[in-house]
Amino acid sequence: MFITFEGVEGAGKTTVAKGLVKLLDDDGYNVLYTREPGGNKIAESIRDIVLDRSNTDMDVRTEALLYAAARRQHLVDVIEPALKEKKIVICDRFVDSSIAYQGYARNIGSKLVEDINDFAIAGKRPYLTFLIDVKPGIGLERIAKDQKREINRLDLEELEFHQSVYDGYQKLAEKNSDRIKVIDGERQTAEVVADIYQIIKSRITI
Repeated sequence: MFITFEGVEGAGKTTVAKGLVKLLDDDGYNVLYTREPGGNKIAESIRDIVLDRSNTDMDVRTEALLYAAARRQHLVDVIEPALKEKKIVICDRFVDSSIAYQGYARNIGSKLVEDINDFAIAGKRPYLTFLIDVKPGIGLERIAKDQKREINRLDLEELEFHQSVYDGYQKLAEKNSDRIKVIDGERQTAEVVADIYQIIKSRITI
């Protein structure tokens, strides 16, 4: 089972995803947590480039291509081998992130970003995606209060950019309602994790 988590900056998806992994692991399931961009040596090197705060002059298409390149390497090195071993793969971000951030917020166009990523993933799509629904302003407030969180290049964008990302996610959720489950992320983390846990437990067939 391939499950992805999506959301704006500061939505808490990483915390929720890791909380879910612990619950499934405690239940005896073979679970792998991974993230994008990153997850393996090459993809992590690309992550350092795209999130580096000194790279503010990066061209938007370069950005989109780098994310897709990192995704391809991550997929073949980490995700596909884990799925072949019958693991439940929990991935922090996947293609939907690129469509929301580069397709909508960077105004490249969702179709063009989808095409780039279709080439990268070669048909491997998530079984379920959880969109942690948190308004951009609240997400940025959380980031400002979190002294342990490293501020990356995307965090420095104006609120308007993050609002465009949020709007892009809403369009994706509406278009892919069979796969993307919108979860209210403005509640306590434990409540969010519990809701998602119940949904996944009802779908597990392994």
